Amino acid sequence: MSSLKREFLELLEKDLEFRYAVAGYLGLSEVLKRLDTIAEEQKNLREEQTKIWMEIASIKEEQKNLREEQIKLREEQVKLREEQVKIWSEIAALKEEQIKLREDFNRAFKSLNLRLGRVERTLEKLTIDVEDEARSFLKHRLRELGISVELTSLILPDLELNIYGVSGDVCVIGEATVRAGVSILEDLMGKFEKLKKMYPDRLRRKIILVIYASLPTAELIEEAKKRRIWLLKATEEFHKPEKLFIET
Repeated sequence: MSSLKREFLELLEKDLEFRYAVAGYLGLSEVLKRLDTIAEEQKNLREEQTKIWMEIASIKEEQKNLREEQIKLREEQVKLREEQVKIWSEIAALKEEQIKLREDFNRAFKSLNLRLGRVERTLEKLTIDVEDEARSFLKHRLRELGISVELTSLILPDLELNIYGVSGDVCVIGEATVRAGVSILEDLMGKFEKLKKMYPDRLRRKIILVIYASLPTAELIEEAKKRRIWLLKATEEFHKPEKLFIET
């Protein structure tokens, strides 16, 4: 091995071509080492570049998804705006309809008030006519029974009777109406009790309770029979008690 080294050294010293050859070899080896290093670095760079491109691809995919979501959101927004326009249109139509209904209601209400006014005046006139008719007819019927009494209305602070009259020891108390149910009988009896408690001076020993009704219900007729109340109209006597007087 030492002889080989000596030969190698001698060749380097004596042989110029050999010396250049060795020098070139040594330089190429260094270059090859550097190239290997560069190749390794380039490999690492490529791997990094691959990772970067993968990340870029992922970002692009995510960006694509975001754009698709954005498109969907815009489409939804357009639909919502269209629905909002429809809702406002419907609200406007409802308001117009409401205004029309109010106008129709006001016209109908005004017309109804006019009609009610006419009905009230008619009823008032009819009631007055019925009351006058009742007092006139009852006065005539009582005279036939031997009782002469002037009939009028009685108005007190807390009660009102449209048939009332006294003569001697007789007192006539009654109500006159076109249509009559049991409620008018109860009302009459309540007024009679109030007169006994609060206005006894308005009563007499003999009381005649009477209801003059053009159209009494069947229930009223039955109740009048039980309570001994004279129930009649000008053309018909629905019930006349055997004992006309109620003693107080």
